Amino acid sequence: MDGDDLSERSVGELLQRASRQTAELVRQEIRLAQVELQEKGQRVVIGAGLLGGAALVALYGFGALVAAVIMLIGTELEPWLAALIVALVLLATAAVLALVGKKQAQRTVPPIPEQAVESVQEDVQHIKERMGR
Repeated sequence: MDGDDLSERSVGELLQRASRQTAELVRQEIRLAQVELQEKGQRVVIGAGLLGGAALVALYGFGALVAAVIMLIGTELEPWLAALIVALVLLATAAVLALVGKKQAQRTVPPIPEQAVESVQEDVQHIKERMGR
């Protein structure tokens, strides 16, 4: 039917064919968006796992460093006072990092299937051009 001469078709048949083609195009665009979002999701999961592992190792390293700083300060002050000073510095640093992180997270945009959106826009433009003829 695709190779048929369109001039021999009735308007109803042409509209039905256009409707079928449009529906198939929409299904293809939806599949493209799903695949694109799945790929992006997989990369996010892998990246998050690696970051989580790095954070855990860094946490242990940071704990050892904190213990060393407490022991160093503890040679001049009472050990409990050294621990208190280090704890206050760490809590202040955590507060600053939390505020900066919150601002950064609020500026992110929701993930969208960019290729699918672009493809749909091109399809709409093509259909508009064809309808204008």
